[in-house]
Amino acid sequence: MTDTPHRRGADRTEVIMRTTLELGQEIGYAKLSIEAVAARAGAGKHTIYRRWSSKGALLLDSLLSLHESDLDYPDTGDIVADLREQIHAAVDLIGRPPFGPLYQALVGEAQYDPRVAAALNERFIAPQTDKTVARLKKAQDQGQLASGFDLDLAMAILSGPLYFRFLITQEPLTHEYVDRILDALFVGMGPHPQP
Repeated sequence: MTDTPHRRGADRTEVIMRTTLELGQEIGYAKLSIEAVAARAGAGKHTIYRRWSSKGALLLDSLLSLHESDLDYPDTGDIVADLREQIHAAVDLIGRPPFGPLYQALVGEAQYDPRVAAALNERFIAPQTDKTVARLKKAQDQGQLASGFDLDLAMAILSGPLYFRFLITQEPLTHEYVDRILDALFVGMGPHPQP
């Protein structure tokens, strides 16, 4: 097999992203720099800056390369079981290094860098939100959820406690906590008996 320029570029990109994650874990996001990544990866900093406008953009791509699964929803016909399985997978992903601590730092960076915020929303948060709302809509159409329940609000209610714990209180995200959220939410979101 011949080594094409495209393959070499892909290999270099992979090395740079892997190095970013390794360094981020070792020294933390605050001390991470494009220069340090370039030095360890054996790449020129201009090579990195041609591909990524900032260390936040580089970290986002590096983190997104980690989760091979797109956190897709199963469709067993039971919305609570499907949400539980998907949210457990998300909690497992953000609950372990390197994804969890570096994702936490990236969300923090997004508060100061509008480009990182926009990219994070466009490439990770919005796609996951869309998948959740689509799965909730299907369940609503099947009568598993109250017909008038606001599905965008349901998404906010599902994710809010997770982000609160992950970012604010920094308590562990556990499957049991997810189950408590789902139990509390489905009391109000479930179909209501007809009189």
